[in-house]
Amino acid sequence: MLNLINTANHHLSRLPADLVAFALRVFPAVVFWQSGRTKVDGFAIKDSTWFLFENEYALPLIPSDIAAVLATMAEHALPVLLVLGLFTRFSALGLLGMTAVIQIFVYPAAWVTHGLWAAAFLAIIAHGPGRWSLDHLLRLDTRKAGGA
Repeated sequence: MLNLINTANHHLSRLPADLVAFALRVFPAVVFWQSGRTKVDGFAIKDSTWFLFENEYALPLIPSDIAAVLATMAEHALPVLLVLGLFTRFSALGLLGMTAVIQIFVYPAAWVTHGLWAAAFLAIIAHGPGRWSLDHLLRLDTRKAGGA
């Protein structure tokens, strides 16, 4: 039985790290992109978005109108950068920050969902975008995981 488990672990460990990195970038990015798309009509922020930021998403330190614009812009720009693998670690850090704000100030009971997003962003920050990224192609992220 132990031999079977070791054999299975050996084969599973051969899963390409670049595929894993790509999945870690794409799937949480889609969540934020879709959220951003619900906030706009064309290039204009919807009235419902202004209302949500005044009432349900109200933050203690940032005025609701500024928060609405910042969040809407971030939910469009950062996911695109993440999927492309461009400025990947910074994009993941930005989305991790947004996740923390959502968790702490907006939906504290949704820690399981936010924890999954945070885990993906932390893995990207720690290990980088992988070779299937513009960062790799443009040599913008040459640090290896665990390296200096």
